[in-house]
Amino acid sequence: MPSLGGCRLIIAIGGKHGTGKSTCAKALAESYGLRYISAGETFRRIARERGISIKELSKFSEKDPSIDRIVDERTREEAEKDDVVLEGQLAPWLAKDALKIYVTAPTKERILRISRRDSLGYEEAERETLMREASEKKRYEEYYGINVDDLSIYDLIIDTGLFSKEETVKILKEVINTTLKLSSKGKVQWRP
Repeated sequence: MPSLGGCRLIIAIGGKHGTGKSTCAKALAESYGLRYISAGETFRRIARERGISIKELSKFSEKDPSIDRIVDERTREEAEKDDVVLEGQLAPWLAKDALKIYVTAPTKERILRISRRDSLGYEEAERETLMREASEKKRYEEYYGINVDDLSIYDLIIDTGLFSKEETVKILKEVINTTLKLSSKGKVQWRP
């Protein structure tokens, strides 16, 4: 495990569904001995607890902001504890003083990944994913004034469609290690 050299570390990973956010976040948390918090997993847990699908919970959340607020408050609280990898669409907006990474991939690749992961046909995965993303975009704009398509808050953008999982994680670790070195010398200023 790389040494953090006494530096606090918060990594916030955002991006659309199926880009590999969770895969990257889990690998980085393990590599650096950090806690891993997934906003998406919290959302899925709420859906399971209520006995409804993610699609149904997304629709319900358009009328009731309390669901998003529960997920987002947990993310914000965890970010304040330091030494964590936060993964979720809003994580980079909710985490202050964090290395903010946007993970992207071509839409077709994202849908194929989701189709395989969730055992869905391509068309169903595409329909559900695009509907969910549209619902989330609308809610985040309405509830928080956040445009999830505004990538200007990110320190790094990586396309996982170009690299294997291992290559992606290796690239991210190089950036993190360099950032930690610069941070220990007072040469890094985090985006608010």
